[in-house]
Amino acid sequence: MSSSAVLDASAVLTHVLDEPGKDRVEEARRAGAALVAVNLAEVEARLADAGLGEDEIHMLVDRLALEIVPFDEDLAYQTGLLRPLTRQLGLSLGDRACLALGLRLGLPVLTADAAWSGLQFGVPIELVR
Repeated sequence: MSSSAVLDASAVLTHVLDEPGKDRVEEARRAGAALVAVNLAEVEARLADAGLGEDEIHMLVDRLALEIVPFDEDLAYQTGLLRPLTRQLGLSLGDRACLALGLRLGLPVLTADAAWSGLQFGVPIELVR
C-alpha cells in the first residue's frame, strides 16, 4: 500500500469516535494512510478504556484499512532521538514514533493534538481540528 499521510493515535480516534476532524482523517484514509504499530496500541487501549470489547475494537480498526507499520529498530532509534526536541511539548513515545515514521516516509503527519502546532520538522504537521 502506498501511503499519502501518517496518522497519530489522536487523529485515528477522531474518526473512530466521530469527533471534529473526522472528515480530514477520512480523506487521508481514503488516499492511503499509515499508522505506526505503537499508535495502533494507543488507539486500542483508549477504546478498551471506553469499554469496547476486543472484537468490536478489531472491527473498528480493521474497517479503517490503514497501513500498519511495524515499530522496528530504526524507528526506535529515531523516536528516541526526537525526545530532546519534543520534551518541552510533552510528546509521548507514541507521538514521537508517529513523527519518526513521517520523517522516514517523507509524508505529512496528521494529529488532533494541539500541542504539536509549534513543531517544525522535515515534514508538514497538520492539525485535523
